[in-house]
Amino acid sequence: MRREGLRAIQPPKFIPRTTDSGHGKRVSPNLLLNQPKPSKPNTAWVSDITYMPLKGGKWAYLCVWMDLFSRQVVGWQLADNMQETLVREPLESALLRRKVKPGMIVHSDRGGQYLSHKMKKLLKTFKLKQSMSRADDPYDNAWAESFWSRLKAELNMPKGGYESLEKLKTVLFEYIDGYYNTRRLHSSLNYLNPAAFEAEYYRQTG
Repeated sequence: MRREGLRAIQPPKFIPRTTDSGHGKRVSPNLLLNQPKPSKPNTAWVSDITYMPLKGGKWAYLCVWMDLFSRQVVGWQLADNMQETLVREPLESALLRRKVKPGMIVHSDRGGQYLSHKMKKLLKTFKLKQSMSRADDPYDNAWAESFWSRLKAELNMPKGGYESLEKLKTVLFEYIDGYYNTRRLHSSLNYLNPAAFEAEYYRQTG
């Protein structure tokens, strides 16, 4: 082929899109813009979706909800699709577990999953304030982007992807619940892990 000047046609590498903002639904303003870091837990949570490779050219999708005060991942879910349950179910579980008070901000990008009818109903039930990043501005959700970069670097993902969705769920549980939330130290948290940082706050405030 080289001698004849021929070259194999390489198909473009497929990278899943995790945000579809062309849904035509009404979005919310960015309530976190130019605001200081929260001074207590359950003031503002942020969320995002990322993709992770599986063997055989398949993809898994991970959604996390993170408390901005402590950087603790309060809820997460993994699935082989990006239906609205991917973002709504872990949020609902976290809200019930942490007994959140009305008025908390929940921030995300403009993805359609965050604007579903069931999602809107959940936010109304718990009396939460929805906030969304500005169009085409990844810096508006830099907290979640920072978490993705740490997770993907520290997991040392196998070449070609994980064996299965179930295997990846186990890996993520060990990382998020067994390491990131409870053991990983953060310079921005006075060199405490997220769970310890929250515990220290409650200890000091009684």
